[in-house]
Amino acid sequence: MNDNAPLVPRRYLSIFVMLVSCFALWGLLNNMTDNLVPAFQKIFTMDQSRAGLVQVAFYGAYAVLAIFAAVLAEEFSYRKGVLIGLAIYILGALLYIPACVAQSFDIYFIAIFIVAGGCSLLETTCNPYVLSLGEESTAVRRLNFAQMFNPVGSMMGIVLARQLILSNLNPATADERAAMPKAELDAIVNHELFWVCAPYVGLCAIAVAIWLFFLMKREGETAPAAKAFARVAVSLLFSVVPMTVLYFAFPEMDKILWVLCGVAGPVVYIVLNSDYRSMLMTLLSTPRYWCGVIAQFFYVGVQIAAWTWLNVYCQKELGVDAATGALYYTVAIVLFIVCRWVSTFLMKYFNPALMMAVFAVGAISTCLGVMYLPTEILFTCGSMPFSANIICLVAMSGFMSLMFPTIYGIALGGLDHKAVKLGASGLIMAILGGAVITPWMAGIIGNADSVWCGLVPGFATEWDTNLRLTQMSLRASFVVPAICFAVVLVYSLLFIRRGRR
Repeated sequence: MNDNAPLVPRRYLSIFVMLVSCFALWGLLNNMTDNLVPAFQKIFTMDQSRAGLVQVAFYGAYAVLAIFAAVLAEEFSYRKGVLIGLAIYILGALLYIPACVAQSFDIYFIAIFIVAGGCSLLETTCNPYVLSLGEESTAVRRLNFAQMFNPVGSMMGIVLARQLILSNLNPATADERAAMPKAELDAIVNHELFWVCAPYVGLCAIAVAIWLFFLMKREGETAPAAKAFARVAVSLLFSVVPMTVLYFAFPEMDKILWVLCGVAGPVVYIVLNSDYRSMLMTLLSTPRYWCGVIAQFFYVGVQIAAWTWLNVYCQKELGVDAATGALYYTVAIVLFIVCRWVSTFLMKYFNPALMMAVFAVGAISTCLGVMYLPTEILFTCGSMPFSANIICLVAMSGFMSLMFPTIYGIALGGLDHKAVKLGASGLIMAILGGAVITPWMAGIIGNADSVWCGLVPGFATEWDTNLRLTQMSLRASFVVPAICFAVVLVYSLLFIRRGRR
């Protein structure tokens, strides 16, 4: 093992830079798409549960197409996986145009699924691609470095969503829209949907530039055999056909169940194919891998859930408006970025798994602070008051910063290249945790009579019973992140030797 090995060898530097651009791209798309929930709720005057189908489509595509991406990378190459992932994103983004013209949420739903499918292929191929660009001794640190640019893209997504999508929403309420003449309402909706489309279609230019780079990067690749094309085609059919049939045959089907049924198709393909079945058995017999998938499920779930409810928590605890609450989210993202940069540097000197264990303990501590510390204002920064519990809420993002790439690197470390490709799909499928953990927290928040609410006190004035109960349920809901971080802590301690330099 060479401790002095460069993070990225010079011969791979240009490839690494373009892969980093992909990390920023899907980070941007993730956060920009999150803002489509309130946007569509307003534009199409629908309830929150139907607007929430945006998240189902997005994270569902990740879960369904990850195995297809693994087959693609195995039968062809990482490079071709990136090419096809970018092409699928471009197709989905362009589908926003007919969705806008038709003013159809259903077409948007399909377009979002396709866009997220492209992101799923990119994540499934780019992460192991980065791990392969150098020596194994620097693999985890290299992936952490690449992942630093993911939250940078997330920040850009937040800015683009605010400036282009949310700022162009008409302030008219649902009742006011219902009372408008059809021509006037159509004009408003067309304007709003145009600005929904604009950033997604505009980003196609960046995607095309990256696509052209990888198109020209043909270094020693052999042409795939007809058998390889057949396997890729069949795996795609197993991934897409069941979901397509269910979507149109049972339109009222619960969309979470729809996603789970869609995941079953690719799994069946893997089990039926002898070559991939042997890889699957290898992975299932490797505890650090399947435990890593579990840890990744809980980590991704807690990241999405904690950020989803951060704004609401700040509003109820501090009495600030939504715009001010969003500022705390921005501070949390900036801290996340800074801590990922710092932790990546420190990994040169410290065991990554040990660092993750320390960060997990810190994250659990912040959860307890969010649950139990009072809301007395300690200081004010501009329009943003800070109390002890709010400081813990923001600090939680800093402790989360290194977890995703570190779990990823430890779980795949030491596996042969064939198993890595299929293993990467399992770790990306674990992103489905975002669709499970967030509703779990929502269930606690929406039920002030739950057993969880007995864990924490209410800090509002006694006469404001409703606010007190809301605070108690919000505080109690952070027992879920504490449980998730505990899972990450256990994984870190169990496989700490795997994380050594």
